[in-house]
Formats: sequence, structure tokens, C-alpha cells
Amino acid sequence: MAPTLYDKKPEPGDLIEIFRGNYQHWALYVGDGFVVHLAPPSEGPGARANSMMSVLSDKAKVKKEEIWDVVGHDQWCVNNQLDEKYQVRPIHEILREAQAYVDQEMPYCVFRGNCEHFVTDLRYGKAESRQVRQAVETVGMAAMVGFGVLAVAGIAAAIFGGGNKKNEEK
Repeated sequence: MAPTLYDKKPEPGDLIEIFRGNYQHWALYVGDGFVVHLAPPSEGPGARANSMMSVLSDKAKVKKEEIWDVVGHDQWCVNNQLDEKYQVRPIHEILREAQAYVDQEMPYCVFRGNCEHFVTDLRYGKAESRQVRQAVETVGMAAMVGFGVLAVAGIAAAIFGGGNKKNEEK
């Protein structure tokens, strides 16, 4: 059995964060020892070195599997940290929707539609990935340190420059 970071046992509807080395895989606990998760072809216990292959995949399958088959020997924890930011949807709705997705192939994008987006959308009705946001912030900070003012101007232009085009299309 893989160790957990906390002694808290998961409850149906809880988000499960699985530490795969340089990234985290996310699943939704649905009860009776099972989780539902969005799994690109390279995802699995001990995926670590193969995890970068997920970047190349544009499809993933929603799977319902035993938690220990997904976790493997990796550490994991219950992580409902966004409960402080968003209201949790009714558990019966979360579980019903999760079950409806099982065995479906879905679009996959590391930046806009990954496993964390999938489970946060189920739990809160909001697709969010904190690890993607943190990675973008880290890259942005590295760019600012490495390239100074030029990088700041470039990032600002990339972020805010598209606003005019949007207005022109209206």
C-alpha cells in the first residue's frame, strides 16, 4: 500500500493528489476504494519518466480504477484546498457526473484540459489547474529575472495585446 501524506481517509467526492515526481496526477474518489480520473496514454503508477509524453497526447480516457492501482507506490493525499475558493457541488451530482464520463475519450491538453482540470470541474463546476498556473508563474518569473524589462514587456504584450483584436471582431 502506498503511503499517504496524511492519515485522512478519502470520502466520496474528495480530490486525490498523487505525487509523480515533477508533476501531480489527480483523481476523484468515488467510494469503495475507487477513483475516477482522466488518463492520457502515458499516465499510470510510476509514470514519472514517461509523464512528458502526456504533452504530446491530445486525447485521454476517463477511467474508473481502484485507488491503489492508480497510486502505485507514489505518495498521495486528499487535497480539497479549493474548497476555500469555490462552493462544492452536491456530492450526488459529482458522483453521477463522474460515473457518466467513465470509458469516454476526451480532449486532453496539459495547459487547458488535464487531469486536475477534469476533477476540479467535477467537484466545483470550475476547471482549474493550480500546477499549470504555478508553472506559468515560475516560467514568467524566470523570464523576468533572465531577460529583465524586455521580458516583462513581451509577457505584457502577449497577455494584453490580444484585447484589441477581440474588440475589432465585435
